[in-house]
Amino acid sequence: MAVFPWHSRNRNYKAEFATCRLETVPLEFGDYHPLKPITVTESKTKKLSRKGSTSSTSSSSSSVVDPLSSVLDGTDPLSVFAANADPVAIAAVKDSSRKKGDRDQNSIVGLDFEPWTSKRGEILARYTTTEKLSINLFMGSEKGRAGPAAFAVSEKVRTRLEELDDFEEGSQKELLNLTQQDYVNRIEELNQSLKDAWASDQKVKALKIVIQCSKLLSDTSVIHFYPSKFVLITDILDTFGNLVYERILSMCVGDHSVLPGNFSPENVNDTARETCLNWFFKIASIRELIPRFYVEASILKCNKFLSKMGISECLPRLTCMIRGIGDPLVSVYARAYLCRVGMEVAPHLKESLNKNFFDFLLTFKQIHGDTVQNHLAVQGVELSSYLPLYSPAMDWIFQCISYRAPENLLTEMMERCKKLGNNALLLNSVMSAFRAEFIATRSLDFIGMIKECSEAGFPKHLLFRSLGLNLALADPPEGDRLQILNEAWRVITKLKNPQDYIDCAEVWAEYTCRHFTKREVNTVLADIIKHMTPDRAFEDSYPQLQSIIKKVIAHFHDFSVLFSVEKFLPFLDMFQKESVRVEVCKCIMEVFIKHQHEPTKDPVILNALLHVCKTMHDSVNALTLEDEKRTLACLINGFVKMVSFGRDFEQQLSFYVEARSMFCNLEPVLVQLIHSVSRLAMETRKVMKGNHSRKTAAFVRACVAYCFITIPSLVGIFTRLNLYLLAGQVALANQCLSQADAFFKAAISLIPEVPKTINVDGKMRPSEPFLLEFLCNFFSTLLIVPDHPEHGVLFLVRELLNVIQDYTWEDTSDDRIRIYTYVLHLLSAMSQETYLYHVDKVDSNDSLYGGDSKFLAENNKLCEMVMTQILEHLRALAKDEALKRQSLLGLSFFNSILAHGDLRNNRLNQLSVNLWHLAQRHGYADTRTMVKTLEYIKKRSEQPDMTHLSELALRLPLQTRT
Repeated sequence: MAVFPWHSRNRNYKAEFATCRLETVPLEFGDYHPLKPITVTESKTKKLSRKGSTSSTSSSSSSVVDPLSSVLDGTDPLSVFAANADPVAIAAVKDSSRKKGDRDQNSIVGLDFEPWTSKRGEILARYTTTEKLSINLFMGSEKGRAGPAAFAVSEKVRTRLEELDDFEEGSQKELLNLTQQDYVNRIEELNQSLKDAWASDQKVKALKIVIQCSKLLSDTSVIHFYPSKFVLITDILDTFGNLVYERILSMCVGDHSVLPGNFSPENVNDTARETCLNWFFKIASIRELIPRFYVEASILKCNKFLSKMGISECLPRLTCMIRGIGDPLVSVYARAYLCRVGMEVAPHLKESLNKNFFDFLLTFKQIHGDTVQNHLAVQGVELSSYLPLYSPAMDWIFQCISYRAPENLLTEMMERCKKLGNNALLLNSVMSAFRAEFIATRSLDFIGMIKECSEAGFPKHLLFRSLGLNLALADPPEGDRLQILNEAWRVITKLKNPQDYIDCAEVWAEYTCRHFTKREVNTVLADIIKHMTPDRAFEDSYPQLQSIIKKVIAHFHDFSVLFSVEKFLPFLDMFQKESVRVEVCKCIMEVFIKHQHEPTKDPVILNALLHVCKTMHDSVNALTLEDEKRTLACLINGFVKMVSFGRDFEQQLSFYVEARSMFCNLEPVLVQLIHSVSRLAMETRKVMKGNHSRKTAAFVRACVAYCFITIPSLVGIFTRLNLYLLAGQVALANQCLSQADAFFKAAISLIPEVPKTINVDGKMRPSEPFLLEFLCNFFSTLLIVPDHPEHGVLFLVRELLNVIQDYTWEDTSDDRIRIYTYVLHLLSAMSQETYLYHVDKVDSNDSLYGGDSKFLAENNKLCEMVMTQILEHLRALAKDEALKRQSLLGLSFFNSILAHGDLRNNRLNQLSVNLWHLAQRHGYADTRTMVKTLEYIKKRSEQPDMTHLSELALRLPLQTRT
């Protein structure tokens, strides 16, 4: 095999930089700038007549911010579709928009109104029971099936009325001894049966199911479950109401008409109106009051199809119907449902809603009457357990009437509460419903009313909790704040039940943090510890304790102040459950990273946060998810980055040593520590301006030793390789030459351990592209690494070439040859008299050897060896019929010779010509690339020292595909 000698061309880097630099073009201030508004010239064409093709063009120039608007002719693209829509529909939409704009803004329910759906889950979770429940199931009869079309209308009506009578006379089955979950499942089955019956056009059967479900709301035998039962049953009623409304609405929509959103009864056709009346007549025939009320209320919206005043006339009548319900609990939930429906369909009819509420106040004393007391005695229910059952309904009623209500309404409500003896249940609902700003300004008035409330039935601490919730949203008068806290905490601290205590303390802790100093916060935390520590009561209240911690750290962003609160860390010690403890520590670190803008060396902060981070680190085990590990590591790294001892570099290094011992199980933290120590060494170099004293030289060696010890403990193979390279560069920059050699040798010895595939974001990827990237960076560093006096010439390059030769590469990969090509570039750069770049105060081989002939001879030998490997691989590709790969590699090698080789050498010149022909031989070369390469050679030949390239260009023909 012929050996081609390598001859590197001499490079003048400064001259090359000068020729490659972009030309500087002066720009006047009045010229175009890309950030200026664009002036778009629009051309509009107007047709003069149908006959002929003559047209006139008018141009107008305007300053337009968005150039794309000219493409759309100034129109919204959606308008194009609207222009093709039905004109009747467009008119209806415009009419709807006009009426909606004319409507009073207060009549529209906005986003500030908390919807019923947000309360639903809380009610179902809070009001549960272990008692057995019963339910009446409807047994469907064949009479409800659709009959032949020949039936007369009167016969159909008679049949349907008979079916309703049949249902009321007992076509149902009672299921007893159901658990709560069984009961919920049965209700869901009824809801699905309703939908199925409606879909199969069995409207009477659907009505029977709704009547049956409504009857369940008169049953209070399991009284603790009644609020949840109300939620489940009203879901079915809502479904039924929507089905009926959509059915009638669909009858109003013909082939060429669409009802506007705010339609009037005049827009409704006779068929839809008759169907709507039919539904109301059916409901009116229901004998029992409660199902008749609920079913009619569920289709209240359908009154829109009959009369403009239908809803406003129906609401007072339904309000009067509720007066016939004797049980006050059933009655208040019926009123809540009426308010709920009323707010959905007619929120502007506040007078009807207020009448509903005042009716409730008139009957409120029934709650404490003999009938209710006897009923509670039969069920064995205490008044203190019974009264909270009213809260969901009363809170909703108050929310509806207080929505966007003036402040004088609150004054009126407070007066009515006083007339009713400051009833605690009523007072609690008032504070829950009205705007927090209104409550906060009257805080002392409410405290006075709370004091006068009776403890029987509804405890005072719940009232103080409701008041505290308002004060967390709005600030009371500044002069009243301390008195409010003292009055409230005087009641809270006397609570014996830990759960009652922590429920109130959680709310008032935020009030304390908002308006007072660390002294008052410390007092509150101490009192909480005192109440929750006996009998380990804190174990049952982790959510509340966690909430208190979040509120404290949310208001104390200065962590030096926070950790000076004496009882803060003892408060943290109450979190004994590891998972909760870790979550609390994560919250603390998130706030610290978010709000700590300046580095800190405060020993109080460092000791406390080291303890917090250590807690997070120690929670990591074999079962911890990777996402959780990343989250914890990110938080700890955020803390590490914020620690700075200024010019006290030794103290900084001591901190990093301590952190390494504490966080050894989280690899990202160790990586961050290595980066931090490397940066510390470079900061030392910067301070000393590269001229190390004996002390600083020893210090940077200690930093380098830290990295050398820590890197092997990492798992990621490429993480170790890259950090070895980084640490070696840092050592080289600080004139630690032997340490730099040790890092580079460690990196070289690690390359054989690189696996074929690695895990990248949960997926297995080939490792060769990552190895190729690393080696390219490594070669760039090896250029400036001086040879060791006790080793041979270019000993690191030789060791690296041996490792590359022995590494097992993929058969279908050409990465080994690409690496050899890059080595050729490196060796060519090493043969120059002056290298492209240097490290300050480090003599590279260009200074050490000074262009010595023996050094250049050794360099050329390595080049010849590398070239031999490349050429052997190109020949092997021809045998394997991998001709496309051969073409690409041949052209790549040609470009390398062109860039780095001295083509005045005849043999190297001939080799380049052979490679050019090889790249084109089998038709796989890209013609455009070949043309541009040849043009580049001709252009370079115009330079004074490159005239020999003109002869080369003549020997490089372009072959066509044919």
